[in-house]
Amino acid sequence: METPTERPPGPPRGASAQQAATVALTALAPASWGTTYAVTTELLPPGHPLFAGLMRALPAGLIGLALIRVLPRGEWWWKAAVLGVLNIAAFFPLLFLAAERLPGGVAATLGAAQPLLVAGLALAVLDERPTAWRWAWGVLGVLGVGLVVLGPHARLDALGVLAGLGGTAAMAGGVVLTKRWGRPAGVRPLTLASWQLTAGGLLLLPPALAIDGVPQRIDAAAAGGYLWLGSMGGLIAYTLWFRGIGRLPLGASAPLVLLSPLVATLAGIGLGESLNLTQSAGFVLALAALLAAQFSSPMPRGRVAHGGRAGDQVREERVR
Repeated sequence: METPTERPPGPPRGASAQQAATVALTALAPASWGTTYAVTTELLPPGHPLFAGLMRALPAGLIGLALIRVLPRGEWWWKAAVLGVLNIAAFFPLLFLAAERLPGGVAATLGAAQPLLVAGLALAVLDERPTAWRWAWGVLGVLGVGLVVLGPHARLDALGVLAGLGGTAAMAGGVVLTKRWGRPAGVRPLTLASWQLTAGGLLLLPPALAIDGVPQRIDAAAAGGYLWLGSMGGLIAYTLWFRGIGRLPLGASAPLVLLSPLVATLAGIGLGESLNLTQSAGFVLALAALLAAQFSSPMPRGRVAHGGRAGDQVREERVR
């Protein structure tokens, strides 16, 4: 009697398809964030990064609260405030400041370092050890984005660079803490996004009015820019992002932020820029790194990586 052939261990096909769908939906968030640079420079009044962050956060958060009608409870009051600072109140104005003072692609490249920061913070905070496979592709992804947007004519403003790196670090901390704390029982990603956008917007309100003030003129184009950033780049994007962080391992979700500089580059092409051969190679490398990070290392299961512990990779696969 023939014995049935055993299938190699691995996730069921249905689970793989479900994860692919989750990755695709989560990717919409950083893809929409990649439009921030073009919207900021082409549509918004210059010199108002705090006000731009306020307009992106507070209206969207209040609309979300009106829809869900759920407020935080217990410890989630301060947790939502901390996440609101990292993901919104600190990240938004630094992002807009970098977008104003640097070319869009250069500013976006600084954000491409986020997967590496997330990996380091995850090791310290979550005791989650990234595989060498994902470390390597994370570095190659940053290199690819750098080839696309950093050239001999790149205009590097010191304050803009510091703002971009500061925003990237704040967002990386928010991603790791979101993964650590998860969500309260019965709370949807829309609720978590609304809490954070509202908390971050309220924290931005005093400095935005005191330092930036309201722009003297907000025309139809600027209104449309604020609407896009608050809806697709705000409430919708963060809902999808928090949903994805909750369902995907950090090693799979963090590299998706590479889409932001890639979309920023495509937006620049739409505005008349072009890519040379080196930039085109960098674009392909960054895209390959993003895709490769979604797959497991080809190392057979159970093999002990040099300097690592047996079962690290198996444990990561189980998280998936």
